[in-house]
Amino acid sequence: MKFIVSSTYLLKQLQVLGGVINNSNTLPILDNFLFELNNNALTVSASDLETTMASVLNVESDNQGQVAIPAKLLLDTLKTFPEQPLTFVVESNNTIEISSNHGKYALAYASADEFPKTVALDNPSQTIVPSEILATAINKTIFAAGNDDLRPVMSGVFFQFSTDNLTFVATDAHKLVKYTRSDVAASETAEFIMPKKPLNLLKGILLGSEENVKVEYNDSNAKFTFENSVLICRLIDGKYPNYEAVIPKENPNKLSITRNQFLNSVKRVSIFSNKTTHQIRLKIAGAELNISAEDIDYSNKAEERLTCDYQGDDMQIGFNSRFLTEMLNNLNANEVQLEMSLPNRAGILTPIDGLDEGEKVTMLVMPVMLNS
Repeated sequence: MKFIVSSTYLLKQLQVLGGVINNSNTLPILDNFLFELNNNALTVSASDLETTMASVLNVESDNQGQVAIPAKLLLDTLKTFPEQPLTFVVESNNTIEISSNHGKYALAYASADEFPKTVALDNPSQTIVPSEILATAINKTIFAAGNDDLRPVMSGVFFQFSTDNLTFVATDAHKLVKYTRSDVAASETAEFIMPKKPLNLLKGILLGSEENVKVEYNDSNAKFTFENSVLICRLIDGKYPNYEAVIPKENPNKLSITRNQFLNSVKRVSIFSNKTTHQIRLKIAGAELNISAEDIDYSNKAEERLTCDYQGDDMQIGFNSRFLTEMLNNLNANEVQLEMSLPNRAGILTPIDGLDEGEKVTMLVMPVMLNS
């Protein structure tokens, strides 16, 4: 088995696939890349049993064969090369030899037969989504997903496909984000929960891509096919909580404000908040928003006044400043709206401008009890 490939081209593809491999694996074979050569097409795969990703590379060869090559050793070696052709030759003594312009390097390889077989999806449903839309949907929601092992369903992003739109939801019970695209639709209704790891990988690859992604899914797995790569992952098992029930329907108190001004104020004031609760107080009266925080233990306190556009009754409400900052950071709008009903009901944060046609973002932040 022998092939010739550009060093930087190979490194670029392997660095993406390397994101699949865990730092510590129970099965030693998972520390390897699987190389499958079929003449000019080299398929490289990486897996952690839950997620498997494969890319097809163009190489110079007229051979066939397959080997598993240690990922870290190969990546570390490739990173040191300037752009040049590398020749890979599988030798008989269980080593693969790489020849560069300056030298030769031999790596011990493992048998390709030990590498886990890729899952085939039985009668999957499929939807075509533009890369940019999928990347934005992941970006807008993934930060709100939880990290609680006891509630695995909330540690992923909920994909809700219908014939009218595609909806993506993430929540950790303190904050919730719902991202809807009505300019893309599925051929049939489907719901599944995607784990964070494959979504982070997809986000990195799809940003800046203009291709369409073919999304296939059944009850247990999802498969994403784009450009020259395929990603297959196991879905999170379980039923997603009824998130619509938490979104308050009647919100008579509406506050509109410049996002940057609000964000910077929350950031500054929160420095003085209690380090455990991160509590800040929003006091709204007329066209004035008063943001304050205090840490009684250290006699630290801060207060800022901002002008805003407000319709509704005067009110005071407390929020965790970390969640509010995360949400405001994630929006691209110049102006945002915060809708509230009561101090003990969730606030709804939505962008007023900066949205594409057919795009809708709803963010929900739970209040914290104010110490009077």
